[in-house]
Amino acid sequence: MDGAPKDSRLFQEEFFAPVLAVAKVKSLDEAIKLANDSEYGLTAGIFTNDEKEEQKFFDEIESGVTYCNRRGGATTGAWPGVQSFGGWKGSGSSGKSALGPYYVAQFMREQSQTTIKK
Repeated sequence: MDGAPKDSRLFQEEFFAPVLAVAKVKSLDEAIKLANDSEYGLTAGIFTNDEKEEQKFFDEIESGVTYCNRRGGATTGAWPGVQSFGGWKGSGSSGKSALGPYYVAQFMREQSQTTIKK
């Protein structure tokens, strides 16, 4: 929805459907404030060539999975085996993410084996 009011539920709730709400903002600060003004924090993305904007976004956004300049699925999920997937706030209650490079290892039992040959 283009031109959605900034207090619309489109900016407040998680929709597991192809929904995009667009609102004009005056600054990156306002955009981050609008994004963080939700009880959810699953994914967030930004498109910028400014390294300071990119770092500000990563430092301040309240989301479990974040992207910069990712065209394919910019804010729709992680890459299994590469980037973990998990949310903050109401989007995730365990504080643990899944599907990252160490995902499978957390289900394995570690065992140290030593054999001394005579």
